[in-house]
Amino acid sequence: MTVDPWPAPRAHDPVDVVVSLPGSKSLTNRALVLAAISDGPSVVRRALRSRDTSLMAAALSSLGASVDTSGEDWRVTPGVLAGDAEVDCGLAGTVMRFVPPVAGLSTGTVAFDGDPHMRQRPVGQVLGALASLGIRVEDEGRGSLPFRVHGTGHVRGGTVVVDASGSSQFVSALLLAGARYEHGVDVRHDGKPVPSLPHIDMTVAMLREHDVAVDDADANRWSVAPGPVQALDHLIEPDLSNAAPFLALAALSGGSVTVRDWPRATTQAGDALREILTLMGCEVGFVEEGLRVRGPERLQGIDHDLHDVGELAPAVAALCALAETPSHLRGIAHIRGHETDRLAALATELGALGADVTEHADGLSIRPAPLHGGVFHTYADHRMAHAGVIVAAAVDGVLVEDVDTTAKTFPDFARFWASLL
Repeated sequence: MTVDPWPAPRAHDPVDVVVSLPGSKSLTNRALVLAAISDGPSVVRRALRSRDTSLMAAALSSLGASVDTSGEDWRVTPGVLAGDAEVDCGLAGTVMRFVPPVAGLSTGTVAFDGDPHMRQRPVGQVLGALASLGIRVEDEGRGSLPFRVHGTGHVRGGTVVVDASGSSQFVSALLLAGARYEHGVDVRHDGKPVPSLPHIDMTVAMLREHDVAVDDADANRWSVAPGPVQALDHLIEPDLSNAAPFLALAALSGGSVTVRDWPRATTQAGDALREILTLMGCEVGFVEEGLRVRGPERLQGIDHDLHDVGELAPAVAALCALAETPSHLRGIAHIRGHETDRLAALATELGALGADVTEHADGLSIRPAPLHGGVFHTYADHRMAHAGVIVAAAVDGVLVEDVDTTAKTFPDFARFWASLL
């Protein structure tokens, strides 16, 4: 069914709002995986309820865990990973990459597939690593969905070499399940720099909270010792990357937006918004409720390396298209392998609305230019939808196609966004 593009609302005046955001997808899905392979029941408090996290809960349930998602706090009881199963990855990279190493611990065949767009996203490095650790994988040489993992109830583990330059998730996937392998897992990266390192730091920090020994003293190497994963309740922080369009609203309107409960210390990549928005001329600081951003009279462009925080690139690029001075965003070649080729998509969609954009191999150059209305396509990518609504808040007549793709990490986003404007 085709849905008409959404006439995203315009911010005609400076905004002044305080918002509470749903929980972090990255933290929720890591917490669910660790809970499912731990040594006892646990609770994931304030879990994000979205398509990605629901798919993760369903995937782990199919492998034998009990995941009760009926309340705000999700209760997880590990189970016997036995029998055959099917896993729907949807558009969730964390499901496609984090669950196969767990499936290797099962005693059946686990079939993985997902949405058509998902078949274009790479997972071959994870599958190749699992094969080298003694897990039988069938993917017909594609290195992508669909594929099958044949579990034997036991994984040898040991040392594995991967090229994680395409995604930090390749490393996190192996680390999360590694403690349950006979010899643990020693992951060594060989290739161009690993993107989004904060996400690996997040994985390591959460493993240590579960009393798993992790050695990350050497660059490009992460070693997880074998042993039990201690059951532990998690309280999920707000999703700071999902804060990007809301804080951008303050920046583009010259108003004020406060995000409640912003953590003073966090491993989330979205925390980099504090530095980025300051560079663009915003006033950024902690207040009693959380983090407050006040927009400037004139938004400034930036020259910035987003290698470690590539998920923020769509929102930042949209803001740069509204800035009064040029911008250059670099270090983000890896986001071509996200939900869509985000560099090509951003260059195409911003350019179609009048932006002066040059696409490079690893980034974008954006120069000031008058923007106009039109349809902003999202490519089934929630971050592209964020970029679209940001531009629409500053430009008349922008229609965002498939805004409901935001349900991946923020259910009912469009209604919530419209309520602010």
